[in-house]
Amino acid sequence: MLFNIALVLALCPFLLLAAPDRSLDKSQSMSLCGTHASNNDFRIADRITEATEDDASDERNDDEKVNRILKVYFNVVATNGTKDGGWASDSQIKKQMKTLNDDFKGSGLSFKLAGTRRIISPDWFANVGAGTAQETALKKRYRKGGANTLNVYTVGFASQPGLLGYATYPWAYSSNKIHDGVVLNHKSLPDGSLNGYNLGKTLVHETGHWVGLFHTFEGGCSGTGDGVFDTPAEARPAFGCPAKRDTCRSAGKDPIHNYMDYTDDDCVNQFTPGQIRRFRQLIKIYRGIR
Repeated sequence: MLFNIALVLALCPFLLLAAPDRSLDKSQSMSLCGTHASNNDFRIADRITEATEDDASDERNDDEKVNRILKVYFNVVATNGTKDGGWASDSQIKKQMKTLNDDFKGSGLSFKLAGTRRIISPDWFANVGAGTAQETALKKRYRKGGANTLNVYTVGFASQPGLLGYATYPWAYSSNKIHDGVVLNHKSLPDGSLNGYNLGKTLVHETGHWVGLFHTFEGGCSGTGDGVFDTPAEARPAFGCPAKRDTCRSAGKDPIHNYMDYTDDDCVNQFTPGQIRRFRQLIKIYRGIR
């Protein structure tokens, strides 16, 4: 494995994004995840899964027994060499990789750390976010691999303190290769300082998006929700670990233990068979992972 330390000098004045001041107060209905699904995202995912459903049924059991190993590159962006400043340790990254593999066990996917790079840049640490110039500069310089390679970037989200992370969907790769990957709040790594969200499940959640899954609460109680048959609909995101929560009539209890909800790290523990089937179809088409 390659461990590089890159010193990045600030090339432009410090830019702060206008964003609400949000703390991780679970009593608030906030967006912990910056991955949003448009109507077009739903159309793409639904069209592919519907078109491949008949073909997938015959090979599903054998297909899911085959383990695909995906390379992962960690890009640790820090403002200085301290933990509070974003400097994630090798131990944290090792624990994060174990959590990622444990939680995807049985899905046919596993992940291998291919390299870790540490970058000192106060500007990037504070201001990398979806669509920012800092995000583009970071990813253009350091992203590695193709559609089947997971690039992870840990940053501070100083201007978006309520944000845990965001990711790109697999079908976006062909038109926007540079931005492909997952961006995480460094405090969400194992042994991080975000109470309730410091066991490494944020990367699992965002990798779920990276392979094509939506939030379980998409669409609320109406419509097709997240497009997966075995994730009961829920009216809104769940926080904490609310046992027996049921916000939609006749849909079953809310999937509070699903990785694609907003519940605490120690509450989530599952991808459903339907979710696994769905993302296997999508990554086969869009990431060439067969």
